[in-house]
Amino acid sequence: MSETPRYRVAVRALCDFTAREGDLDHRFTPAPSAEDGIAGHAEIARRGGEGVEREVPLRGVIEELSVSGRADGYDPAANCLEEVKTHRGTLARMADNQRALHWAQAKAYGALLCAERDLPAVTLALVYLEVGSGRETRLEQRFEAAELSDFLASLCRRYRAWAEQEAGHRERRDSALRGLAFPHADFRPGQRELAEGVYKAAATGRCLLTQAPTGIGKTLGTLFPLLAAMPRHALDRMAFLTMKTPGRALALEALRQLGAESGAEKSAGTVAELGDESRIEEPQRLPLRVLELIAREKVCEYPGRACHGEACPLAAGFYDRLPAARQAAVTRGWLDREALRQVAGEHGVCPYYLGQELARWCDVAIGDVNHWFDANALLHGLAKTNRWRIGLLVDEAHNLVERARGMYSAELDQRRLARVRRSAPPALARPLGRLARQWQTLVKEAGFAEAGEKGRPAYRVLDGLPDAMVGALQGAASAITDTLVEHPESASPELQELLFEALAFTRLAETFGDHSLCDLARHGRGKAVLGLRNLVPADYLAPRFRAARCAVLFSATLAPPGYHRDLLGLPAETVWQSVASPFAAEQLEVRLRTDISTRLRDREASVAPIVAELAGQVRRHPGNYLAFFSSFAYLERARVAFAEAHPSIPVWAQVRGMGEPERDAFLARFATGGAGIGFAVLGGAFAEGIDLPGERLIGAFIATLGLPPFDDFNETLKARLQARFGCGDDYAYRIPGLIKVVQAAGRVIRGPADRGTVVLMDDRFARREVLTRLPEWWRLPGTTVSFESPTDTTRP
Repeated sequence: MSETPRYRVAVRALCDFTAREGDLDHRFTPAPSAEDGIAGHAEIARRGGEGVEREVPLRGVIEELSVSGRADGYDPAANCLEEVKTHRGTLARMADNQRALHWAQAKAYGALLCAERDLPAVTLALVYLEVGSGRETRLEQRFEAAELSDFLASLCRRYRAWAEQEAGHRERRDSALRGLAFPHADFRPGQRELAEGVYKAAATGRCLLTQAPTGIGKTLGTLFPLLAAMPRHALDRMAFLTMKTPGRALALEALRQLGAESGAEKSAGTVAELGDESRIEEPQRLPLRVLELIAREKVCEYPGRACHGEACPLAAGFYDRLPAARQAAVTRGWLDREALRQVAGEHGVCPYYLGQELARWCDVAIGDVNHWFDANALLHGLAKTNRWRIGLLVDEAHNLVERARGMYSAELDQRRLARVRRSAPPALARPLGRLARQWQTLVKEAGFAEAGEKGRPAYRVLDGLPDAMVGALQGAASAITDTLVEHPESASPELQELLFEALAFTRLAETFGDHSLCDLARHGRGKAVLGLRNLVPADYLAPRFRAARCAVLFSATLAPPGYHRDLLGLPAETVWQSVASPFAAEQLEVRLRTDISTRLRDREASVAPIVAELAGQVRRHPGNYLAFFSSFAYLERARVAFAEAHPSIPVWAQVRGMGEPERDAFLARFATGGAGIGFAVLGGAFAEGIDLPGERLIGAFIATLGLPPFDDFNETLKARLQARFGCGDDYAYRIPGLIKVVQAAGRVIRGPADRGTVVLMDDRFARREVLTRLPEWWRLPGTTVSFESPTDTTRP
């Protein structure tokens, strides 16, 4: 064994990289949870008796690699080293390649132990614990120290070539980033201020909340400084996290401008956001690995097939072909959706799982926010395991509160249970019957015997968790898991979905507290839905922000900062930055129609004046407009009335469940030189994240204050937020509503040459607490302050 380590690697990572072979196998086999694994290891330790060493730290230097890890147990008296694995069901169902990987780990630990304690030989034991029954299966083999040493050395030689390659890549990457130059002749107004704030956040290891207006190039203005900070502040990785697909496209285009894709053509469709194309110089060529993370269902080449070698040709022999595919991918470097698919196709592997593997080796990952903030987030798990110093950029961060609430919420549908019971295996009759009876009891105790049959669903916020229901749910989940392990052929999609719902609900129930509530809605007889809904995601997200070296959350609407600090669990030292708008008040005419009420009780009466306002504006200034309403019903009522009164003015409307082609067709109606009105819902697909510059959109009408409905759920939310933060009304209603209003209005002015009109229609826009929270540059009468002073960089 060598004594001069150049590289470091953990035993588990070493074996995962070098000892996996054969098929990819992700068919549905309920696996033990992390908690099951911890409990299983503790049970084996308890059974081991006195004298057995547990969690034995081991370390050695082999082939210039410092290899380390912790063996599960070592019995000096028997000279036996244990590797403990938990599983469910019959051990014979375990794939051979999975067993081979377990032996590789045990042999690596054995080699380190023999070298450290000068042992001539050792007995290795794979100890399998079936978590349902507690049954233990022990497989033992005796190995000579020399044999184990040769085995570990062979793994290390294979890994060393990769480690040398990675070290060389890191050196080239950091050297190039030290000389990184901004790709334009100058920054846009406000863009330099934004970039400086991002760089300081990386340098100091802090979180930054930065509110920056649309049109200054936020994507490029955040990526450039964080890339420049990577070598200077030893950042291992960067993640650009988005809420929607357009955000990923903008990030990829910005990286192209910075030179990350060799020979890339500049995308004409996104230049307006990133900068002036006329100022783009020949980009540098960065040795930067960029990976776009895409959901499995969007990249699957064989939809409908299970992810294992018997069903999918891309899963058969996956690990045998993975090394060549992985090498080709990192050599290519630029791995957007199409490039990754091409590499995967050339090597006959699954593009989704190739992407999951490459997340370990990329420099910049671009994907949805769930890759860091979800309970089982890929990037967070890798960063934690590998101790990465990672920088986060969170685009359109004003949406993170609602997205995170969804990540830590769960629902149970009574109708699914009824469908499953009709076709479930006999072994599940008793646990599913017990669960059905608990459903009936729960509905009866909520007073739903006659409610919810017609019209709106009956709704109740429960006092707490229904413990009996949760207990029955846990029992049903355990029974379904056991059945699917022993009889995988019974794994119908409906039964699996019920299991997934049950597991999600029971796991969230374990952490239930004042950050969440439990509610029950009844849509008719036998059609109840039990929800466990997160209200304050801060409790779940705070550890995620602590795990990052720095995090920058940016959007055009992040004020007031206290709202996002409190609800997202940002650190106390989080810095607030508000970049002044480069737009002048003269560019945007903002008019208030405070003689109109859009409250539910007044909507019928509001339609006529709204129609008159829309028609009058279009006739005075012909062009394309967006009109936003609080609901589809309100939208349709206004659209029909407008079409009847003014048939010569073209109208088109958003409808429920529009797919991507329908959304594209809606936006295509906003053509330069056209005239008409697109009707849309505030907070929907067309209220943010769309870019209709110049004459494609010259105005917007907003016929709502954007407030959530005053129902039992939101009133409970208000009470919880009042008790915790003292800001119930603001945090539950006013701030979320006005964020939607400002986002929708922001569709009008997209660049320095744009001109347009925004008409706000509701009498509540006259209130000072509303007016003072509209953008300062609008200069509305009666406003002297905005959400937060642009120069304020401290916690309010």
